[in-house]
Amino acid sequence: MSLSLLDIPDVFIGSTDDGHTFVVLNRHIRDADRLLTDAGFLAREHLGRTLYLLPPGTSQDAHERAGVAMYGLLAHTLDLVDLSWTTRWGPGTPEATPDLRFQFTDGTVTATAQTTAARSLLEQHGFARAADGSSYQPPPGLEQRGLLGAVTAAETHAYAHGLTVPVSLAIPTPMDIPAAPRRASPAAPSPPSGPATRRRPR
Repeated sequence: MSLSLLDIPDVFIGSTDDGHTFVVLNRHIRDADRLLTDAGFLAREHLGRTLYLLPPGTSQDAHERAGVAMYGLLAHTLDLVDLSWTTRWGPGTPEATPDLRFQFTDGTVTATAQTTAARSLLEQHGFARAADGSSYQPPPGLEQRGLLGAVTAAETHAYAHGLTVPVSLAIPTPMDIPAAPRRASPAAPSPPSGPATRRRPR
C-alpha cells in the first residue's frame, strides 16, 4: 500500500490480512492514547510511529471496541477514515463471498463486484470496468487523497445499502505497516484540509 494513503487523514483505521485492527494517528489528539487503550487497543512502537492494535478476535468484539474508540476520537477530529474489515459485524450470518471488494496494491485500487447492485454502485461513483471485464478501476487522474475519498465514499454507500464490502490494504501483518513519514523541518502551519470522506460510525 502506498505510504501516503495511510498518512492522509488525522486518523486511519484499517485491518491487516491476518485479522489485526489497527489505528494510525497522524497528528496529536488529546486523550487519544487513553481512548484507544481503554477500548482494548495495545500501543506498539513500529518504524517511527505508535500503532494501536486490536488482536484478531470476533468481529462483534472488534466492532464494539473500535466503535467506542471512534466515537471518542470524533469529538476531536472529523478527519477520520475507517476502512477496517475486521470490525464489520451484523446479527446475520456473514456472506462467504462479498458483494463488493476493494484491493489496494502499489498505490492504486481495484474493485470487484459480484452482484448487479454492486456494479451499479461502482459506476455511480465513477469506477469504470477494466479491460479484463472482471474488475473496476477508479476515475483516472486522482491524487492520493482523491483516491482514498473515492473508495471511502463507495464503501460507505455500499455499507449503507447492506452490501458486504471488505477492503484489503495489502498489509499482511502489523509488521508490514509502512514506516512513519519523515517529518520536515518546522515551518509555518499549512491551512487545514477538509475532512476525508468516512463512513458513519457504528
